[in-house]
Amino acid sequence: MITALFSGGKDSTLALHMAAESGMKAELLLTMRSVNENSFMFHKPNIGLCPMQAESIGIKHTFVDTEGNKEEELADLERGLIENNTTVLITGAVASTYQRDRINAICKRLAITHVSPLWGIDPVSELTTLAEKYDAIITRVAAEGMDRSFLGKKIDHDMIGRLKELNRKYGINMCFEGGEAESFVLNAPMFRRKIMIERSRIEKEGNFGTFIIESAKLV
Repeated sequence: MITALFSGGKDSTLALHMAAESGMKAELLLTMRSVNENSFMFHKPNIGLCPMQAESIGIKHTFVDTEGNKEEELADLERGLIENNTTVLITGAVASTYQRDRINAICKRLAITHVSPLWGIDPVSELTTLAEKYDAIITRVAAEGMDRSFLGKKIDHDMIGRLKELNRKYGINMCFEGGEAESFVLNAPMFRRKIMIERSRIEKEGNFGTFIIESAKLV
């Protein structure tokens, strides 16, 4: 089974597309559903909508539940890969050696081929591709300079300019590999229908802000 580790965000969606273009089309989208809001490995905002994305793409989807505790959550990922007979795993790893090294270790142990099409990609190159071909929005902020005004906003050329300025001033990773922000994809080249948000809200807790999609539909 060719499985893609899928969060609904920009990296996992773009990696899925790039892998398909190279001839490796995923047969299953696997989403880790973490109880812990601050999981070291897996992103949480709006993952409940991943089945809707999978429906639009036309790929089977499954959740694997985890408490999201550091290191222990890796055992849950391993269990999910075994239960779904994974032979190839596609991930959206960009620059985080913490995540990539741990996934590599699991794949080596299970004799799974790990494919990470975005590894080492130039941040501006990735964001430009998103701005031109995807409808991806920012759904969580947790970095200096990233305030409420970023939440729910599309990653377009204007947003790239804002992120470049934050990189210059504060050194943030523009691909959000340091946990600066998270994203959600509403439309992409592989989507047959786009997701339209019907109702949403913003929650702000200390330095964290989250754009929560309460209701959406495929159109």
